[in-house]
Amino acid sequence: MTITSEILFDNLWKQYITLNHSAQKIHNLLSQYCNGEIFNDHVAFRTFKHPKLGLQHLQTTFLKLGYQECGDYHFEAKKLYAKHYEHADKNLPKIFISELLTENFSNEFQQVFNSIAKDLKPDVLNDYGISYSGTHWIKSYSIYKKLYNESPYGAWLYAFGFCANHFTVYFNSLDKFSDLTELNEFLKKNEFIMNASGGEVKGSPELFLEQSSTMANEIDVKFSDGTFKIPSCYYEFAKRYPMPNGEIYQGFVADSADKIFESTNKS
Repeated sequence: MTITSEILFDNLWKQYITLNHSAQKIHNLLSQYCNGEIFNDHVAFRTFKHPKLGLQHLQTTFLKLGYQECGDYHFEAKKLYAKHYEHADKNLPKIFISELLTENFSNEFQQVFNSIAKDLKPDVLNDYGISYSGTHWIKSYSIYKKLYNESPYGAWLYAFGFCANHFTVYFNSLDKFSDLTELNEFLKKNEFIMNASGGEVKGSPELFLEQSSTMANEIDVKFSDGTFKIPSCYYEFAKRYPMPNGEIYQGFVADSADKIFESTNKS
C-alpha cells in the first residue's frame, strides 16, 4: 500500500476515537459551536527504548512522509526522552514521539519490555502501519498493575501498544474562545473532566505555548486474566504565541508536557 499522510492520519483518528469516546464528541461540539473546521496541532505517540524498536523505529514512517526532526526533550522524573517532527506542509500536524527509558527501571520492569521487543516480528517493525498497530503481545492485568506502580506511562504503553496517545486541537483556529481557561470551562460545563495537574492550563504566553487536556476515558480492556476498566487516551488543546521574530512558536515545553503525560493516570 502506498504511504500517504491522508491514509495514515485517517487510520490513526479512526483507531483513536475507538479508545477515546470523548474525542469525537468534543470535536463535533467544537465544530458546531465555532462554525468551522477544527485544526489539529499535533499527534503524540509512546514507545520504549530498545535497540530493536524505540523512537528511532517509530519515527521512520513520518520521515518517509517528509517530516523532519525539530526538537528533543528530556523528562528526568518520568524517565522519558522525546522528539517532535514537523512537515513543510503546515496543514499537516506536528508529531511528538516519546520513549520510556526502560534501563532506569527495575529488572522485572525491564524484562516485560524486553520480552515484548523480542517477540515483535520484522514485518511489524517495518510496516508503516506500526504507529496504529496496537499490541502484539499477550497482556495480563496483574502485570499492568505492577508496571503502573513504577510508571503509569509504561503501564499505558503495555496495555495499548502502538497508537495515537492523543490528538490536539489547535486553539488558535477556534474563534469563540478568548483563552484556554474559557475553553476548559466550556468543556467542563459539557461534563468533560480536565487534567488539573500543575493547573488546568500549563505553560504561559512568556513560554509561547499554553496547553490543557481532558483526562483519559476509562474503557474496558481485555487482559488474559479478565476485562478491566483502565484509562485510555485523552484530547489536548494547544494555544501558540508569536515569538519576538513574529513567527508562531512550533516547539514544546518540557515542564508542561510532563504534566500533560498525567492525563492517562487514574483519576
